[in-house]
Amino acid sequence: MTDFAGTPEKFRNGALAVVSTLHAHGVEMIFGIPGTHNLEFYRHLKTFGIRAVTPRHEQGAGYAADGYWQVTGKPGVVITTSGPGLTNVITAAATAYAESRPMLVLSPGVPVGLERADAGLLHETKDASGAIEHLLLWSRRTRTAEGAAQAVADAFATFRSGRPGPVHIEVPLDILEGSWSGSPAAQQQVSRPVANQDAVAAAAEALASAGRPLIVAGGGACHASTEVTRLAETLDAPVVTTVNGKGVLDELHPLSLGANIRLRAIQDESAKCDVILVVGTELADSDLWGGRIGGEPDAPARPLVIRCDIDPDQLHKNLPGKILGHGDAGEFLAAIQTRLTETHRSEPAGGESGSDAEHDAGNGPTGADVDRSAGGERAAKLREASYAEAEPDYPVAPAICAAVRAAMNDDAILTGDSSQITYLGSVHFFAARKPYQHLYMPGFATLGYGIPAAIGAKLGAPDNQVVCLLGDGAAMFSIQEIMTAVELELAIPIVIIDNGGYREIQDQMDSREMEHVGVKLRRPDFAALGESMGARGVRTTRVEDLTSLVSDALSCNGPTIITLDLTS
Repeated sequence: MTDFAGTPEKFRNGALAVVSTLHAHGVEMIFGIPGTHNLEFYRHLKTFGIRAVTPRHEQGAGYAADGYWQVTGKPGVVITTSGPGLTNVITAAATAYAESRPMLVLSPGVPVGLERADAGLLHETKDASGAIEHLLLWSRRTRTAEGAAQAVADAFATFRSGRPGPVHIEVPLDILEGSWSGSPAAQQQVSRPVANQDAVAAAAEALASAGRPLIVAGGGACHASTEVTRLAETLDAPVVTTVNGKGVLDELHPLSLGANIRLRAIQDESAKCDVILVVGTELADSDLWGGRIGGEPDAPARPLVIRCDIDPDQLHKNLPGKILGHGDAGEFLAAIQTRLTETHRSEPAGGESGSDAEHDAGNGPTGADVDRSAGGERAAKLREASYAEAEPDYPVAPAICAAVRAAMNDDAILTGDSSQITYLGSVHFFAARKPYQHLYMPGFATLGYGIPAAIGAKLGAPDNQVVCLLGDGAAMFSIQEIMTAVELELAIPIVIIDNGGYREIQDQMDSREMEHVGVKLRRPDFAALGESMGARGVRTTRVEDLTSLVSDALSCNGPTIITLDLTS
């Protein structure tokens, strides 16, 4: 613990209680913009070795904190000022809620006793905590310095104990600046739910007798990549992921189906399976795009569904489960693996694992009913069908993704945005070798994520290559963060695909036989704009140039704006 006994008495205040507790919980970096009301937070950061990163907009602070968490596993912390500083970060915090990612937002508030007073104070907000409470896991307005420190400890306990998400703590100005003589709030012991052994046994029995199994892995399985891989290999089961689960199984693995769960080829295959193991995902519409996993509800034979999630409310969401594992994904899968191994060892020579009679209760076909082919052969056919299905949605995407990927090493990180080149491109055509190698936010799907997320990722993993690939419309939502990357001297290639505006919405207007309104937009010369901020700027009209341009940019001591013009 850093000794802050030398802090002058007049500066031993509520902000010190909060910052010392952040340090006690391992915080090394915060993102935010200093403002009139939050300066006491900033006073104490250096004492505890906490680095302050200043984006050019609070929304960028939130997205940078999200990128930082994904590559470090340490919750991103954002400090805002009161009023507009807090409201500016709400979109990023709501994104973290939609994607189940931890984030701590700290802000000052009106003094105690002036809640809803309408006193005309600077940055006065009617009820900041009340407003944000409805968007995040929780929001708490504290009334003492000790309460503020405890709220920080409670936030980190929340992150460790269940389904992660963002929280907000509001510290009244008089508490933030008032005297404090206590100690930092200590880390709390937390427990996570553990799936009961009956569920483990039933899941192992069903999987052992499955003739055509499928594993579906979401963002909640990212920490269980080893367990997913081992179980898939044991079962010879193909693995498809959601976008947030991309890379849970190395996408070059023979059993990988990639993050192609939205595609009809995968969804049709899921209806033919006898057992589907769904781990750490709500199977949201943002992943399925109007489709479904497991076939139609009224189909005469449906797969037996095993679901595992840290959040019990997820266990039936969008696809009812029959065998339910409420608990940590890694522990549940490891327990199943142990059962399968023990069963195999205890079988007599020539014996069969599992029980077809018991498995018939799942309504799906049993191992004896299915022409069981090797999982790798199934996966290869499904990958081929998936890529053939995805390519017409954005025909240039495979070539762009291949050209960018060729410049990156196996550990490199790609950030995307709510752009066609991401959700129609890199989601399908950029091979992720491990979790958190493709950073994106498919659930909330806002614009402006890619550039600040790349900054957060590079700060969190400075030895990794980080590349941002996005469209011109998305780039304009956070273009100011190029300046942040320049200031921090971050070697991030920012590849902007310029297709003339909001092309996805233009295509939707075309499908509705509408006149184009508000979608064909003027854009800046992105390369020149980057140069004006101190970055390098290059432009091309040739996809094949991207490999060398990205490669060159990765060796620079600052960001490079690479524009691929598809309008000519």
